Amino acid sequence: MSLQQENIYKDPIWKSRISHPAQVGGIETSVIDNGPGKGTRIAWINTGGGLRLKIVPDRAMDITDAFMNAYALAWISHQGTVPPLRSANYGIEWLRAFGGGLMTTCGLDHVGGPEDDEYGRRGLHGEVSNISAEIIAVNQPDLDDKEPVMSITGRILQSTVFGPHLELTRTISARLGHAEFELHDRVRNVGNQPTPHMLLYHLNFGWPLVDEGSQILWEGDWTARNSDMDRNFFNSERDIKVCSGILDEHSGTGEAALFIDPSPDRDGLYHFGISNPKLGLTVTVSTRKDQLPALTNWQHMGLREYVVGLEPGTHHPIGQSVARSQGKLIMIQPSESHHYQMKFTVDQK
Repeated sequence: MSLQQENIYKDPIWKSRISHPAQVGGIETSVIDNGPGKGTRIAWINTGGGLRLKIVPDRAMDITDAFMNAYALAWISHQGTVPPLRSANYGIEWLRAFGGGLMTTCGLDHVGGPEDDEYGRRGLHGEVSNISAEIIAVNQPDLDDKEPVMSITGRILQSTVFGPHLELTRTISARLGHAEFELHDRVRNVGNQPTPHMLLYHLNFGWPLVDEGSQILWEGDWTARNSDMDRNFFNSERDIKVCSGILDEHSGTGEAALFIDPSPDRDGLYHFGISNPKLGLTVTVSTRKDQLPALTNWQHMGLREYVVGLEPGTHHPIGQSVARSQGKLIMIQPSESHHYQMKFTVDQK
């Protein structure tokens, strides 16, 4: 947030100058009425601090478009915001409805590639992002509050008869006049048997925030994923924290990823993000190491598919089978809940 914007809201007189909070910010729900996304519910959050977000209740309340003033923050795939693809439970069908966006949720019981083992078949990155939410509450900022807050809460149920039943309750909130927002998730086992649990937030940053020379922010030990392209891309001959230009080798399925063990601060938080020094624009995400101990950096610097992913999770995207074999698979007991929080802060100088 610029100093000029911040000072506007430090003076309480502004509340006497407006009739409706929408003049400054708030939440507006609507339905896309044209193109591939026709019929998809969306909710725009305008923080009043220059930050605007498109929430998609029909996609587990994921976040697609994101802007800070004139600048886009997120990578949007060719298809953009589309309805959920409920058949995308096996193989790589998930990619057919992957709109990119600032945040796509992966899980709730599997993150990683397709699998088929004695415990069943699982598609790429699980089912949750293709499940519609039931909106529980939309709270607009109250001008009589000292710190007006807006929020939207939804319930997403990943369920099958005779099988697992995992409930995600998600709240996205923002303070009026601030270029930041928070995400609070609760995953609860509402079934009657222990259930595997894996969760990953696929955060996808794009141009102009991501550009040649943009800095990728994180601290910790790391190792390249397990392919030759991963090992060749992340090596000592290049600065892996500086974004490259367009790469021919990242056309088609070309990509690279590394697995990070993030370093927390004294409060147990770790911080990561993207900074574009040419624009004076930085996005920083903070979360708890004890909640989301694994951070993945995905780089796909292809022509017209130019994206840097930073993905905090309960696990790296190794899949349920590997997590089980390593003794790292989380099992949620009936009625047990796990909680997750992230804070996104945008700074434009």
